[in-house]
Amino acid sequence: MLSVRVDASPWCDPREATRLLRYALHRQGFTHTYQSNGSGMSVLSVLTELTVWCKNGLFIWSEDGVESSHPADDPAGAARLISQHYRRPTPDDDLAEEEADHQVRAFADTDSERD
Repeated sequence: MLSVRVDASPWCDPREATRLLRYALHRQGFTHTYQSNGSGMSVLSVLTELTVWCKNGLFIWSEDGVESSHPADDPAGAARLISQHYRRPTPDDDLAEEEADHQVRAFADTDSERD
């Protein structure tokens, strides 16, 4: 009798888990990535100093020479961790921060007028 694999979760397939990580990283600002698949694993080149491997249900990468890992069933969480460590501020970040500060000040001014 042939066995049938019922669990079709994306993280069971390193290619699919890595594809989802790639999309999550794109939303974090990492827009130039390259994915390669084979031999039961997948690799995602994100930056010159950052390559993420997906194998055995884990995303694995190196941060400052220390191996880090995160479950492959949480690509958005892995993208957040990677972004916290590797994302560099952009000019757009400064504009967004200034806009947020302006909105907070405008709200505070409006709020104080009510008192």
